Amino acid sequence: MRKKRAMTSSKASSVKKMGHLDAKEFAKLIGVSDDYKNDEKAKKDVVDLNGDSHSVKSGSSFWQIFLYGKNRFENDVAFKAMNGIGEIMLNCINSIPNDKNEYQKNKDFFKEKIASQMILLCNKLQEKYRLEAFLRKSIFEGSQVNYLTIKHNGSFHIFWHDDVIKTFVDNFKIENSKGMQKVLLKLENNCGEIEMRNGEDHHHKEMKFRLHKIKVVNLLQQEIKDFKIFNQSVAVYGMAIKKFLKNNYKI
Repeated sequence: MRKKRAMTSSKASSVKKMGHLDAKEFAKLIGVSDDYKNDEKAKKDVVDLNGDSHSVKSGSSFWQIFLYGKNRFENDVAFKAMNGIGEIMLNCINSIPNDKNEYQKNKDFFKEKIASQMILLCNKLQEKYRLEAFLRKSIFEGSQVNYLTIKHNGSFHIFWHDDVIKTFVDNFKIENSKGMQKVLLKLENNCGEIEMRNGEDHHHKEMKFRLHKIKVVNLLQQEIKDFKIFNQSVAVYGMAIKKFLKNNYKI
């Protein structure tokens, strides 16, 4: 089996640029002016004419939901208050030494330390209310973002945050990977994963959470069947029909 290669900085930059272009395209389709401002930190890619915010996702395979280092888990109140989840992720980061040589000499020992924390994290996220809190924080920055808007097959699909979270919580099965180095969010097979990522110099130690785009789109469209066509490039689903199609947006 070929070892997965980390995304190069140029590739990451290209993906980020494409994401900005897709957000700009969506903004134009829903009547937002070209000089709109987004808020990356709060995951607000586009704020619509109703004043509601959209996290716009595109890509072709996996979405990176977050890539957070030590400072985020030390300082973000929401993660700190999340019934031990933030502490576990911080423990994962602290389990890896900054000295790469030290890690190489005792690789199995450090992997076991990571595995012990990943088992704890898996157990936490198997509780539905903790899983909900984690997903809501990770994807929607708590209550700051109203919609998950997905570009798929050239069109944009708008989903209300509560519909997304309910669908995920009701359908995801939480398990550890075989080596216990990851927490998997599974449907029939793997749909997402949480893992520890080390930079080559071991100074960029971060927790990564990503979701599989196609599997997420299929799940949401399967579970949230009501939809309306806003225009030829935008569809609105579930509670988003009522929430989005109000005030400044009428069909």
